[in-house]
Amino acid sequence: MRFSPAFPQRRFLVPRAWLSLLLLIVLAGCASRSTGPQSSTGIGSIFRPDHDGAPANPPPDLAQTPDPEPLVEPIRRGGPNKPYEVMGHTYEPMTGDVPWKETGLASWYGTKFHGRRTASGELFSMYGLTAAHRTLPIPSYAKVRNLATGKEIIVRVNDRGPFHSSRVMDLSYAAAVKLGITAAGSAMVEIERLTFDDIRTGAWRTPAPTEPESPADPIEALANQTANVPVEAPPEPAPVMPVQDKERAYTAAAQGYWVQLAALSRKDGIDRLQQRVVSDASALVPMMAVFKEAAVYKLQVGPYGTREEAAVAAQQVRDALQLKPMVVERR
Repeated sequence: MRFSPAFPQRRFLVPRAWLSLLLLIVLAGCASRSTGPQSSTGIGSIFRPDHDGAPANPPPDLAQTPDPEPLVEPIRRGGPNKPYEVMGHTYEPMTGDVPWKETGLASWYGTKFHGRRTASGELFSMYGLTAAHRTLPIPSYAKVRNLATGKEIIVRVNDRGPFHSSRVMDLSYAAAVKLGITAAGSAMVEIERLTFDDIRTGAWRTPAPTEPESPADPIEALANQTANVPVEAPPEPAPVMPVQDKERAYTAAAQGYWVQLAALSRKDGIDRLQQRVVSDASALVPMMAVFKEAAVYKLQVGPYGTREEAAVAAQQVRDALQLKPMVVERR
């Protein structure tokens, strides 16, 4: 405590017992303050630096958490993707959009790291479907399959680790719940990275069984046409020219001009139309992407650098597939 210089001769005699009481009050006030990390989302409210494990009261429907929708996110050199050294070992993360598979032991992490920064700079949430890997690009999307049960999930890789030779991946608590490995603590898994083409074409999706029905939408009716239906002398489709890589916008939101082939409420209709594109206009396959907006699935081709380029491609699609595509812009 500091006294005002206006009273240089005044002395305060404080009994020793009162001094001890004052010290206890100050210490109690300090102890009442939270020392865990906090954020506007409250993510640090259950941070436990001394113990890792499951939360005391997890959400009851955590196993039904929908998988993240993969996006084409640029891979930048440096930052979380630069070479690094941990515990005497040097690791060199991938910086290219390459297919990759690995089989090994996966474990999970939860309360001890909840609210801490990941290698990507994002806050780790044990309720998100994320994972840590030593060398996969950050960010990346991967399909993880439990080899014992066949369960599959999609995770977003945003952290580095695990740095134990016996494990190949650490999953978030929620991802471990969906994969069914929380009780055992670990399991043998197969990990497959989703490439940009996997994401664009929707090849990563596991098709769900559906019952056939008579579509009312004329585009769905067209999509239902199978390859074994005989047709009489179809005209030669006009060639569809693929866009050069330099004209594509490889961004997280896929900004640019797109040619929309269809917008349907049923995913199986989109899948059948994709198969028709593969058969009749294969040059478009690397450029296809499926976007889910509300309850509608949209099959689009792109992105193109300008509206004029997209319009030319739309005319080629119209001639090749006998559809009525439209040009849309994603900002």
